[in-house]
Amino acid sequence: MTEIDIRRSHAVPLREAKAKVERIAERIAERFDVDYGWKGNTLLFTRSGVEGQIAVSAKEVHVMVRLGFLLFALKGSIEREIDRVIDEQFR
Repeated sequence: MTEIDIRRSHAVPLREAKAKVERIAERIAERFDVDYGWKGNTLLFTRSGVEGQIAVSAKEVHVMVRLGFLLFALKGSIEREIDRVIDEQFR
């Protein structure tokens, strides 16, 4: 499996950070048929060939994604899209 690991500092309250991550998850679920749910301050998500989590703290968002073999070639574009969406939500 190929892994993506992205960390971003933020300066918003934890509740607001979780709401932003929820919006990201809704968009991903709608676009890519991803199942997701919260476990504490960590959003877990999965679909065929992809699993991961977005951990939210008072100061950081940490995205970890594991891509299956068939998505290996798309790692760069997936990583860029994650960067773009996090930057967009947490500016």
